[in-house]
Amino acid sequence: MKVAITGASGLFGRGLVEIFSLRHTVFPLTRSEADITRAEEVRNVIRRLGPDVVVHPAGIPDLDRCEADPARAFLTNVHGTRHVVEAVREARAALVYVSTDAVFDGKKGTPYAETDPAIPFTVYGRTKLRGEGLASTLPEHWIFRVSVLFGPGKTNFVARALEKIAADEQFVAASDQLGSTTYTLDAARTIMDVVEARRFGLYHLSNSGALTRYELAAKAAEFAQLDTRKVIGKPSAEMSRRAVRLKYAVMAMDGLSHAGFDPPRPWQEALKEYVTRLEVRGS
Repeated sequence: MKVAITGASGLFGRGLVEIFSLRHTVFPLTRSEADITRAEEVRNVIRRLGPDVVVHPAGIPDLDRCEADPARAFLTNVHGTRHVVEAVREARAALVYVSTDAVFDGKKGTPYAETDPAIPFTVYGRTKLRGEGLASTLPEHWIFRVSVLFGPGKTNFVARALEKIAADEQFVAASDQLGSTTYTLDAARTIMDVVEARRFGLYHLSNSGALTRYELAAKAAEFAQLDTRKVIGKPSAEMSRRAVRLKYAVMAMDGLSHAGFDPPRPWQEALKEYVTRLEVRGS
């Protein structure tokens, strides 16, 4: 297949490019090649490339940044997605839209299924849910909701934690936010498998198992043989952040199971691989 990937310089974009390139012709699209906020620019690029599939992780994923500048968040995450959807429709291609667990309200207390109502209460969550609605207007589409991302190629929660701890500084992480986490390379492999099988639909996608941000940082420090005492757990209410975080965001992956796919491996295994890769590459 010919696969165009928006946001190719972003954290998830890099993982998608790395994995899809193993079996397909990939066109990595950064903002300089296709600014998704410019409709004509996106249309021209997609028309010229003629992809079979467009994978669309591009957007503003920072919850606090979206809360601070809702207009910019809607311009990028909603109108930008509309431009991509229109270009994909014109090209008669299929679309993979990358969404988020932030479309939920965090009040359920048991793992969220794909069939559960999406009730976002942050600007980020609302913009991503609007993007889901736009993507679903295409006859051939996949929507993948992912959670806290970590992976090679760009700074992320785990990399920031290890950098501070290695510098003998404390790293503060929320101890009361229970959710999922997603290794970008594992998620990209699953997405590629589902796309190749042409099993369209809505999927939850993360590594298996539930954890807090504190547990994620502490386990990463353990794997890196750093001082885990430098990881400090705090209630999210005591952390100075503009956007409210979900207290519960664990996702069930029934969609993958029903479609005949195994969920990604446990988060601990994926994290250990990532930490080892960080040490090998020094990135």
